[in-house]
Amino acid sequence: MSEIFKNIGEIKYEGASSKNPLAFKFYDAEKTVLGKKMKEHLPFAMAWWHNLGAAGTDMFGRDTADKSFGKEKGTMEHAYAKVDAGFEFMKKLGIEYFCFHDVDLVPEAEDIKETNRRLDEISDYILVKMKETGIKCLWGTANMFSNPRFMNGAGSTNSAEVFCFAAAQIKKALDITVKLGGKGYVFWGGREGYETLLNTDMKLELDNIARLMKMAVTYGRSIGFTGDFYIEPKPKEPMKHQYDFDAATAIGFLRQYGLDKDFKMNIEANHATLAGHTFRHELRTSAINGMLGSIDANQGDLLLGWDTDEFPWDVYETTMCMYEVIKAGGLTGGFNFDAKTRRPSNTYEDMFEAFILGMDAFALGLINAAKIIEDGRIDEFVKNKYASFNEGIGKKITKGEASLEELSSYAESLGKTEIPCSGKQERLQSIVNSILFN
Repeated sequence: MSEIFKNIGEIKYEGASSKNPLAFKFYDAEKTVLGKKMKEHLPFAMAWWHNLGAAGTDMFGRDTADKSFGKEKGTMEHAYAKVDAGFEFMKKLGIEYFCFHDVDLVPEAEDIKETNRRLDEISDYILVKMKETGIKCLWGTANMFSNPRFMNGAGSTNSAEVFCFAAAQIKKALDITVKLGGKGYVFWGGREGYETLLNTDMKLELDNIARLMKMAVTYGRSIGFTGDFYIEPKPKEPMKHQYDFDAATAIGFLRQYGLDKDFKMNIEANHATLAGHTFRHELRTSAINGMLGSIDANQGDLLLGWDTDEFPWDVYETTMCMYEVIKAGGLTGGFNFDAKTRRPSNTYEDMFEAFILGMDAFALGLINAAKIIEDGRIDEFVKNKYASFNEGIGKKITKGEASLEELSSYAESLGKTEIPCSGKQERLQSIVNSILFN
């Protein structure tokens, strides 16, 4: 195999003062932070679809980047070339994981049996590359949104035949995920939603999505898949109303249908902001419900109302993300860069520099989050803010030992009560700034 990314060597850590665009400034894989190596805090993954497939096409124009890797697109030769390119790319960056959709790996055939044969063939080759490099599979999933058959969704489709095709794709994607040793399996409901209730049976669609997920769990466990299943919440686009709007909605759905023991959340930063939340809100919501699993590491543009999938560079956001992840005890999955270079960034060097940007942004976020935790003032303030629930009537409330009548009598005995203590938001924000920019 000839080198694809010529003139680009191993990306090394050179420190914050480095001016080398092809070097890490903050991501030092072996550096210890809060008792763990940086690479253990940050198990990064390459997304097959964006990094090896996205070539700059948008709704107004065709490709600007060459992702053919020397082979004709739409062929198995190109599929093999993407494997070679992907593993060379990950090896040079020190990335230890990848994730994929089924049709990222091979061109989809007219006959699903031929698509499955191609998946068997290419996954054999991927296994060889995995053994050569030590790179692992983070998670797999099935693309059930691109093909026209899924115009009304997969689990939410109005067609029983399309539902069967969705089941077939999930089965094969699970087979390949298990074959490659994947730690998780993701459901991204790209078209699981509706445009208008005038033509929609919402209850049937939700019931059918749950049925499909239950079948996936049953089958996955039967073939030895022991990892987590994930839902990736997204509020809109392409459908106007998506059933997995945000983490709270998705968690409620899982609990309603008895799927909460097998599923966790795969939270994407860009999807969080599209839902009108902060990234850390979605992470905290997942964590307090015991369902923080994995992260799609990207960011959106608040001036644009769609999923821009930009590489993360906002260090304040990555700091708050890592604060939540550390406090939650880490992830069962990893940090998948579901991100793509901007359309004018169309060279191989841009691909590497984009990952360097994202990995450095999260490394700096990790360093900052550790400083905030070690500083202790934020945690101490939150603890003191709720101190009234640690004794007396407050303690009885949190232990579930108080009745409504008792609380009513207690309130009457007070006569009046003072307003709660100050939230000190501005002070806390100042503390964060002083730690980040000391």
